[in-house]
Amino acid sequence: MITLKFLKYPILAFALAVSTCAFGAVNRPKVEKPDLEKIKTESTDPDSRYYYPRLLKMFMSNDTVMTDDDYRYFYYGTLFQEDFDPYREPVDAERLNKIEPLYYKNEHTIAEKDMMMQYAQEELANNPVDLVQLKNLVYVYEKKAKVNLAKIWKHKLNHLLLTIASSGTGADTDNAWIVVYPRHEYDFLNLSGLTAQAQEFVPPYYERISVQPKSDKDPSAYYFDIHSLLEQYYLKHPGEMAEQ
Repeated sequence: MITLKFLKYPILAFALAVSTCAFGAVNRPKVEKPDLEKIKTESTDPDSRYYYPRLLKMFMSNDTVMTDDDYRYFYYGTLFQEDFDPYREPVDAERLNKIEPLYYKNEHTIAEKDMMMQYAQEELANNPVDLVQLKNLVYVYEKKAKVNLAKIWKHKLNHLLLTIASSGTGADTDNAWIVVYPRHEYDFLNLSGLTAQAQEFVPPYYERISVQPKSDKDPSAYYFDIHSLLEQYYLKHPGEMAEQ
């Protein structure tokens, strides 16, 4: 099963979790499923306001001028880029292995913070919607007293989380949240203050993620729709589709 590949991404311990809530930092956009066909058309049209390279340039700049629609077209437009791969590997996996222990420390030296910042920036140049590295970048900016930069990139991270949140409610398959990378299921829940515990594939193209409920009234699991990311994967790997 192609979904076994999802297990290659460990759930990182969020020892450096940004002190913010996905649903509390800014006004939550209206909940509605993204029109992926329209997003595909607009994000690949050089004359469109939502042309992906244009939005990418806006996102990577140190400002907060993007609108809710800009974020939605940017996040889901990722699916339709030539280099999109839902199983994208880190730029330097060996280096990540060396840096990863730093994520579990409470205090860091100046050299360690510089190392983490540089790595986060390089990974975001490779994958701008890497939620974990966005979080790490905010953390380092805060620790280095770069207050304005920390606020700007926290704003960007929150808006990506809110983009996912506005794609559904996560309550069931009909209202599943839509993500562009499998690991975003875990990252989204963890950065929203929930602890992801287990994963179950629900045919034909959903993931059910069990969580530790905050109270008896809260759901014990949420659903994610991975249809579009699988579709784009199989378009680029038709041989694997034939095997399925």
